[in-house]
Amino acid sequence: MAFSSLFRRKSTTTILQQGGDGDHTELHKVLTVRDLTFFGIAAIIGGGTFSAIGNACFSGGPGVVILYIICAIACGFTAMCYAEFASRVPISGSAYTYAYVSFGELFAWIIGWALIMEYSIGNIYIAFSWSGYFTNLLETFQIHLPEWLTINYQSAHSAFLENKAGEGFNAWQTAPMVGNLKIIFDMPAVVINLLITYLVYRGTKESRNISNFMVMIKLVIIVLVIVVGAFYVDIDNWTPFMPNGFKGVMGGVSAVFFAYIGFDAVSTLAEESKNPQRDLPRGMIYSLLVCTVVYIILALVITGMVSYTLLGVSDPLAEIFALKGVKWMLFIVSIAAVVAMTSVMLVFQMGQPRIWMTMSRDGLMPKKFSEIHPKYKTPGFATIVTGLVVGIPIFFTDENFVLDFTSIGTLFAFVLVCGGVLMLSPQSEAEIAERKINGKFKIPYINSKFIFPLLVVVSALLIQYLFPTFFADTFDFSADNMTTNSTMIIFFILCIVMAVLSFLKNLSLIPLLGLISCCYLLTGMAVSNWKWFGVWLLIGLVFYFIYGYKNSKLNTNK
Repeated sequence: MAFSSLFRRKSTTTILQQGGDGDHTELHKVLTVRDLTFFGIAAIIGGGTFSAIGNACFSGGPGVVILYIICAIACGFTAMCYAEFASRVPISGSAYTYAYVSFGELFAWIIGWALIMEYSIGNIYIAFSWSGYFTNLLETFQIHLPEWLTINYQSAHSAFLENKAGEGFNAWQTAPMVGNLKIIFDMPAVVINLLITYLVYRGTKESRNISNFMVMIKLVIIVLVIVVGAFYVDIDNWTPFMPNGFKGVMGGVSAVFFAYIGFDAVSTLAEESKNPQRDLPRGMIYSLLVCTVVYIILALVITGMVSYTLLGVSDPLAEIFALKGVKWMLFIVSIAAVVAMTSVMLVFQMGQPRIWMTMSRDGLMPKKFSEIHPKYKTPGFATIVTGLVVGIPIFFTDENFVLDFTSIGTLFAFVLVCGGVLMLSPQSEAEIAERKINGKFKIPYINSKFIFPLLVVVSALLIQYLFPTFFADTFDFSADNMTTNSTMIIFFILCIVMAVLSFLKNLSLIPLLGLISCCYLLTGMAVSNWKWFGVWLLIGLVFYFIYGYKNSKLNTNK
C-alpha cells in the first residue's frame, strides 16, 4: 500500500459526472432557495434555542450577546466556505465530498466518519430533549406516562446508585421486570425517531412541506415569546452587562456553538435542489443571518426579564414565564419546543443517509447504502440504517455522553472545510465569469498577507492588556493545568504558523479566519471529549483500511 494512495483526490469534474449536477441524478430535484433556507432554520433553531441559551446566559449574563455575535461570525466564515464548495461541487455529501476534493481520500473518510457524530449521534440528544418537552406537554393535558417510559436506562440506574430522588429513582423502583432485567426506556424518544425515519424514507417533498410548516410555527411562537417577554423587561437586569467578565462570557462557548449547529446540513441536499450552485450558498447564509438576529434579541429579552443567575436551567424559556406568572405562555413554549426539536431531527435524519450514499458511490461504504428507492426516490437503505443508529443507543446511553460527541465532531468538520477552501486550486477567469453570470456564489478574495499577521499581533496585545495573567496562566505546566492548557498552546502555535503562511502564500482571509475561529472553539473542549473522539476515529480508520481502501473507486490496483 503506497502512502501517497491514502491522499488520492477526486477532481470536481469526476464528481459532477458521477451525480448531482446533471439531469441523470436519481433523486427528486424539488428544493428552492426558500426551502433550503427553511431547512437551515429548521436545523439551527432547536435544542440550542430552548435549552442551551439558558446555560450561556447563566455563564455570561447579558453580555452573552457578544458571544452569539462571535460564534455567528465564526459560523459565517465557515458558511461562506461551505457555500464556495457547494457552488463548485453541487452534489450530496457535505464536508465529506469537499474534503475528498481538497485533502484526499483518507481525510474524506475521517470527516465522513466524524459527521456521523453531528447528524446521527446529535439526533440522539435531540430525541431525548424532545421527549422531555413532549412529556411536559402531555402533563398539561393531565396525561401522565409512567416514569420508566420517559427516561433512559442509564440515567435511571445512575439515579438509583446515587440515591437521588426524582424521576430516575422512581423509574428504577417502579419499572416492571423480565427475568432480572428492568424494563426502562424513553418511549417518546423511540417513537419520534421511528416517525421521523418513516417520513424521511417516504420522500424529500413530503419532508420539505412538513419542515416548512414547522419552521413557520416555531418562528411565529419565538416572535410571540420576544414580544410578550419585552413587556416584562427590566433594564436594571442588564447591569452589570458582563457580571463574570469576558471570561464568563467565553465560558458559554460550547452552549452557544451548539445553538448554531445545523446550517451545514443544507449542503447535504444538493442533489434535491433545483439550482444547487446558486441556491445552496444563499440558503445557508440566509438561515444563519435569520437565526443570529433571533438569538441576539432572545438573549436580551430573557436576561432583561429575570436575573441571569436564575437561567441555569434546562428549560429557560419556560422558566422565565413561570417566574413572571405568565402561565398561558408555558403551554405555548412547550408546543414551540416540541415543534423545534421535531424539525431539527427531520433535517439531520435527512442529512446522514445522503452522506452515506455519497461515500457508497465512492466505494468506501457497501453498495447497498447508495441504492435509491424506486418509488420514493430516497436513499432507502441508508435511511433505515440511520434510524437504527439513532434509535438503538436511545435504549442504553444518556444525553450528556452524546452531547459531547456532537460538538467536537461538528467543529472538526468545520475546520477541514475552511482548510479545504484554502487548498482549492484557483478557477480560470472563464469559470469565474460563468459563475457570476449564473448567479453562483464566489467567496470574496481578500489577501491576508499583511492583515492576518497584524490581527495576530494586535489580538495578543489586547489579551495581555485586558487579561494580564492570561499568558502566564496558559503556560503554567503544573500537573493540574498541563492537560487543559495544551490545546491552547497548540492553538498559539497554529496562529503563528498560519501568520507565516499567509505572508508567504497570500492566503485568502475569509477561509483563514474561519479555520482559526473554529480551532479556537475546539480549545474549549474537555480532555474526555478528545479521548472519546480519538476512540471513535480509531474505529473508523479500522473500517477504512479493512473495507474502504481496497474497494475505493480510485483504487487502480483492484
